[in-house]
Amino acid sequence: MEFYMKDQGVRTSFEFGTLEISGNEEYGFRPFQLMVSSIAGCSVSVFRKILDKQRIDYSDIQVSAEVERNEKEANRIEKINLHYVVKGKNLDPEKLNKNLELSSKNCSMVQSVVNSIEINETLECIEINE
Repeated sequence: MEFYMKDQGVRTSFEFGTLEISGNEEYGFRPFQLMVSSIAGCSVSVFRKILDKQRIDYSDIQVSAEVERNEKEANRIEKINLHYVVKGKNLDPEKLNKNLELSSKNCSMVQSVVNSIEINETLECIEINE
């Protein structure tokens, strides 16, 4: 990965596109947003793979993140609460919670910060009848 300075931040490019990073949201993604997005994105991707392997009939997964930061320590991220909402048919909340635990253990981003950021995950199941 290569990063290039610009007037209001840093730029990097990937096959998918260009990423603008800045401490000011007017000029790019803030670093803490990228950190939280990496953790949530990795976690939900692993969770989805587990559900697919188990042939669980879901139609949608949404994740919301709440972030707690410590202003006294360089505004570092101390806690991330991830709330999963799974919509589908014949959902077993107990099984889905076990799968959520398994996804955390197998998510490289969660495991990278496990000793420095508290990550809590909650799950809500919405049964659909289509």
